[in-house]
Amino acid sequence: MTFKYDREADILYINKRPPYPEQDSEEVGDDVIARFNPETGDIENIEVLFFSTRLLRSDIFEIPVAIRDPETKVCDARE
Repeated sequence: MTFKYDREADILYINKRPPYPEQDSEEVGDDVIARFNPETGDIENIEVLFFSTRLLRSDIFEIPVAIRDPETKVCDARE
C-alpha cells in the first residue's frame, strides 16, 4: 500500500495498486473518492480531497468508508 500527498491539489492518495481506467469510482462521503475493482467490488484506491483542512479540524484523522455491494454497486456507509 502506498500513500502519496499532492500538496498543490491538497489530495491524499492511498493506493493498494496503481489506478487503471476500468475501475469504478464513487464519492463515498465527505469528499472521499473510492476506486473499486470492477469484478470484485473491493476498494483498491482512495482519494482524500482537502486533506490539510481535515487535519486542522480534529486531533484524529478518520476516513469514512462505505461497504459496497458488488451486485448493486451501491455504497452503504458504515461508522
